[in-house]
Amino acid sequence: MARFEQDFVDAVNQPGRMGVLATADASGLPDVAYFGSPRLDVEGNLTMGLGNNRTLANLEANPQAAFLAVEKSPVVFTTPGWRLYLTVKEIQREGPVLDAVRQAIDAQAGPEAANMIQAAVVFSVDEVRPLVG
Repeated sequence: MARFEQDFVDAVNQPGRMGVLATADASGLPDVAYFGSPRLDVEGNLTMGLGNNRTLANLEANPQAAFLAVEKSPVVFTTPGWRLYLTVKEIQREGPVLDAVRQAIDAQAGPEAANMIQAAVVFSVDEVRPLVG
């Protein structure tokens, strides 16, 4: 498992930063979705909250995903950012990880957004590549 420097973790977790998560179903049909909830830790885990949606269904069928995190906007070919290649470690529909994700989303986006979260997904970060290159 990857370990990350705190500076990198802080950059990925920057408040207000949004990113795109790419998933595919069991047959390989792709989907992408926009998220602000993922949180990276120094141990190499990315955790995010999901509703009952296509992204969650895809991850239950196919544990591979990629998260694109952009450091700054507007986005141009020199914009710093990263592509994080992920594998699902755990999908929690109840328990302490889900509770923590809901609390964080409640603090950031309010109770309505937190109440939409039905699962917490913990990924291992398998590879990190720059946004461009």
